Amino acid sequence: MKRDAIENAVREDAERHVGKVALVTGATRGIGQEVARELAEAGMTVLVGAREEAKGDEVVAPLRKAGFQAETLVIDLLRPETLHAAAYRIGRYHARLDVLVNNAGVTDPRDDTPQKASIEAVERIFQTNFFGTLRVTQAMLPWLARSEAARIVNVSSGLGSLARNNDPAWEHAAFRQIGFNASKAALNMLTVQLSQTLRDTSITVNSVDPGAPSDLTVDASGKRGRQGLADGTRSVVMLALGERGPVTGGFFDLKGDLPW
Repeated sequence: MKRDAIENAVREDAERHVGKVALVTGATRGIGQEVARELAEAGMTVLVGAREEAKGDEVVAPLRKAGFQAETLVIDLLRPETLHAAAYRIGRYHARLDVLVNNAGVTDPRDDTPQKASIEAVERIFQTNFFGTLRVTQAMLPWLARSEAARIVNVSSGLGSLARNNDPAWEHAAFRQIGFNASKAALNMLTVQLSQTLRDTSITVNSVDPGAPSDLTVDASGKRGRQGLADGTRSVVMLALGERGPVTGGFFDLKGDLPW
């Protein structure tokens, strides 16, 4: 009986999300790929954002084989024409967007402390992590506005917290990479300002620290984040599925609120 109850709960939850459309950028590996899979399993039609169509198809194929709704959407945050084309395709075939997970991001081995960082590396990181995310968000806002309850989830990092960076006792205080950390702080500012300007709409906007930074935030020593991939994915999916309620303008990890 207990097993039946669990299965019924899972089925009802999936039915709640059937027909909803989610776009996950940077969805061909790591956390992005896992988030895409979990949203598809939850019943959503998932648009797998990929710079290369073939890479996106590698993610989509097993999802479709398993009976889930998924398709590749070519998105390169450094090529605005792909964003416009993607927005057009969403409008033509889906007429709305219910979830946008801004997951795509990069690091650069030349990133370092403010004294040592390559300016070119910092600019490269900002082009994707902040400017690229801003571009794709602007492109998708008209379709998010068509949703009854749209959610924007910005995959940030605890490394973007000003409060934590100013705390010498913080466990990651030694990670002083000005490009990556500052790009995530800027992303958090996007979350705050966008959530305020959209407060009277049906769109919520939140930042999340997945902890496990996938393939993107491995530092120069090769060390990864403090959480496993499953935990990192879960923290993103909770917001994408609305499991934290109608909250907006927040910064979370798996355990709860984080300081800006």
